[in-house]
Amino acid sequence: MTSLLTARRRINPIYAAFLIVAFLTGIAGALQAPTLSLFLTTEVKVRPLWVGLFYTVNAIVGIAVSFLLAKRSDRQGDRRKLIMFCCAMAVGNCLLFAFCRSYLLLISAGVFLAALANTGMPQIFALAREYADRSASEVVMFSSVMRAQLSLAWVIGPPLSFMLALNYGFTFMYLIAAGVFVLAIVLVALMLPSMPRTESVGEAVVIPTNAFGDKNVVLLFISSMLMWTCNTMYIIDMPLYITQDLGLPENLAGLLMGTAAGLEIPAMILAGYYVKRFGKRNMMLFAVAAGVLFYAGLVLFKFKLALMVLQLFNAVFIGIIAGIGMLYFQDLMPGRAGSATTLFTNSISTGVIMAGVLQGALAETLGHHAVYWLAAALAIVALILCSRVREA
Repeated sequence: MTSLLTARRRINPIYAAFLIVAFLTGIAGALQAPTLSLFLTTEVKVRPLWVGLFYTVNAIVGIAVSFLLAKRSDRQGDRRKLIMFCCAMAVGNCLLFAFCRSYLLLISAGVFLAALANTGMPQIFALAREYADRSASEVVMFSSVMRAQLSLAWVIGPPLSFMLALNYGFTFMYLIAAGVFVLAIVLVALMLPSMPRTESVGEAVVIPTNAFGDKNVVLLFISSMLMWTCNTMYIIDMPLYITQDLGLPENLAGLLMGTAAGLEIPAMILAGYYVKRFGKRNMMLFAVAAGVLFYAGLVLFKFKLALMVLQLFNAVFIGIIAGIGMLYFQDLMPGRAGSATTLFTNSISTGVIMAGVLQGALAETLGHHAVYWLAAALAIVALILCSRVREA
């Protein structure tokens, strides 16, 4: 009887629906993001300065909108309906990019729709956390497997994005992404559970209204922001560094990114398996230490084999902080899964803003090597800050 109950839990259709929705929304995003700068340059025909401005405005608006929606989702309402709304906004955003070539319209209406759409992913993870908590399921492993779906999406999405955009055009690519979001809406409506927000009197007393009133949350946010600043600087700079400074082939950049994304999947699964033994804090410290070694290695080792081997450290770094980091925020902010998850994603967005400014300034004035020395230094600072956060 016990084995039968275990088997039924393993094939729980709701768990499967969460994994499929995470994969679909992840791959729809991975279809759009890798070719965005190419789209703005070749289709909208704007200068590199305006491309950078688009990314900055997109990140800033995304932070503001996601915070507002996250607070509302934690206080009231059904997250499932909010997820469907965000996916509907994503469909509208895809259609706008498919048929519009006006920069002003894209950086206004397009950025606003994208900000609403991007709030859907943290809400999916927040709903999954609440469902796992209420069904007495293994939260960490379930979340790690869900996060692995995003890595899998980013293994498949970028090459598929370039193939569709270059062979069939950007309009076709964005229509495919819109279709994927429509499929996600159908699955959310039919398969994901409705978990109305409930709050007890005792809970209202012990939960602070301001997340930044907790020193541990502040330290974790700054640490996470620095980690994602390092990662984004690498993503922006690496293709230029290996071709212009190291003289290596252009296709190596895609190979390095794909290798890291593939290795992140087992890293996330193993992190979810061992987190009970070692704790979230120790797992995070291990991940950031791997990041320090990775960025230092990028400066010290300049041949293809070494760069490929270094992706193992990159995968450990990103795989663990992407999965365990989000859960760490949630555990430090009990009862506010939406705000905690959004705080984690906004640490990523803030890191993107910082990375764009720092990478451009350093690469232009001091060269590409300086980018990785700074990344290593920021990773060390993140390691120190993370070590001062209490175990959740």
